Amino acid sequence: MSFDGIFTYGMTKELQKALTGGRISKIHQPYKHELIFHIRANGRNHKLLLSAHPSYARVQLTEHHYENPSEPPMFCMLLRKHLEGGFIERFEQIGLDRIIVLHVRSRNEIGDEQTRKLYIEIMGRHSNLILVDDETKQIIDGLKHLSPSVNSYRTVLPGHEYLLPPAQKKLNPFDVTKEDILKHLRFQEGKITTQIVDTFSGVSPLFAKEVVHRAGLANQETIPTTLLEMFQLIRTLSFTPQLTRKDSKEYFYLLELQHVNGEIKTFDSLSQLLDRFYFGKAERDRVKQQAADLERFVVNEKKKNENKLKKLIKTLEESQNAHKYQLYGELLTANLYAIQKGDKEATVINYYDEESKEMTIPLKTSKTPSENAQAYFTKYQKAKNAVEAVQEQIERTKQEIVYFEQLIQQLSSASPKDLEEIREELIEGRYLRAKQKRHTKKKKQTSIQLETYESSHGILILVGKNNKQNEYLTTKVAARDDIWLHTKDIPGSHVVIRHQAPDEQTLLEAAQIAAYFSKAKESSSVPVDYTKIRHVKKPNGAKPGFVTYDHQQTLFVTPDEDVVLKLRK
Repeated sequence: MSFDGIFTYGMTKELQKALTGGRISKIHQPYKHELIFHIRANGRNHKLLLSAHPSYARVQLTEHHYENPSEPPMFCMLLRKHLEGGFIERFEQIGLDRIIVLHVRSRNEIGDEQTRKLYIEIMGRHSNLILVDDETKQIIDGLKHLSPSVNSYRTVLPGHEYLLPPAQKKLNPFDVTKEDILKHLRFQEGKITTQIVDTFSGVSPLFAKEVVHRAGLANQETIPTTLLEMFQLIRTLSFTPQLTRKDSKEYFYLLELQHVNGEIKTFDSLSQLLDRFYFGKAERDRVKQQAADLERFVVNEKKKNENKLKKLIKTLEESQNAHKYQLYGELLTANLYAIQKGDKEATVINYYDEESKEMTIPLKTSKTPSENAQAYFTKYQKAKNAVEAVQEQIERTKQEIVYFEQLIQQLSSASPKDLEEIREELIEGRYLRAKQKRHTKKKKQTSIQLETYESSHGILILVGKNNKQNEYLTTKVAARDDIWLHTKDIPGSHVVIRHQAPDEQTLLEAAQIAAYFSKAKESSSVPVDYTKIRHVKKPNGAKPGFVTYDHQQTLFVTPDEDVVLKLRK
């Protein structure tokens, strides 16, 4: 657990410094569990993200943009009523728990001054945002309601008194001495990591592991000394937020995690660290939930086509016997004089064989020799026609498999808006049926929006993240001499550099983006083709986003998420 009580302490101090005295100008709720407060403080505009997400709960300043719904949810409307236009008096952490209280001074409808407290509880799946009247201590409302039948200890419903979660009787790490540590830790029992977590407030297993690692030998001398040193670093804010990457996993904390021993990136603030770590994670989780049925459908369609391809190949192999039926018919025709009606088989000389070997041909006793020969010619013609039809179906099925592979890749990096466009594409392609709308009001047509990036030399780079966007970018937006990029023989996005002769650095950066938004995102030395738009063609009748191209050159790049984030506008 990275966002523990100690991390919450550091974040509270960061928010206190940046936002105290600031005015809340706007409040938005882009998603079910996330709220954005726009705050003007210290001569700057800030965006405060409050998240009660079951997996990604946190509070931080953010630089990312969030799409807002057309109609704000009820909880958002309530916060606007009570907090918009108010001034932030302070941020307060409850002990060293993962609870931050936002104190806001504002005025009610008749102009009287009032104080509201917004409790931000960061507790995994129990995370919540609760607005409380400071005077009456009663709950005005909460993002998540808890009835007495759900929680016997406290009720989170409007009108009820606000109670803090049950207190844990642990030591405050900023007040302990070496004697306190020696008194509460039992070194002879082992499991020092667990004991540290159980003894000190705000300490997570991640922090405890770091203590034991830095202490070296976990004994009565090294553990207390290391604990006191690390507690002092936290209390005096003498730390550098770091992101550590090891074996394709990422870990964040406000201290260096020496026990992880991976690639380290440092940040100027905790909020910048969280922006980097959580970039896209919560959104991808939301997309995964919204697209569960869509992803299941696409994967099943791909599997159905793969099974169909196996059957078609088997049918094609069987159809390769067409020449045998032709040979039987010709040999029977040449030997009609030697065959009688009622014969079960005919043994004839195969004069097509260099050694003129004998061949036995099965016959139907109910047919004359001539009718048997004609039957073999008919089977030959059917098998010959089947080969052509099966080959055509095999090619069509292979295209379907490639198409669904592309959709699977696009779903993996889709935003909620991209998701709707993918769904629309499947409806237009008659793979899915359109849902019947209860209201006859026509939905407003929204324009296709592309992700934009800017190279180190200031050149615009555009990216399509689904087939609709790819086709729009390549056939409508890009100029004939713009540079077009795509991963070679790998499902991925269309990328366009809005320049006729970009420099080498811009080409490499655009290739990085193309590799990042492809199936080879986690690979190294990914081949990326690039050519001018004039050499990119869409075949007649092809599916959306499918193109052919020539006059291409190839670059090999290794996708780097940090590079992509840096270039994003």
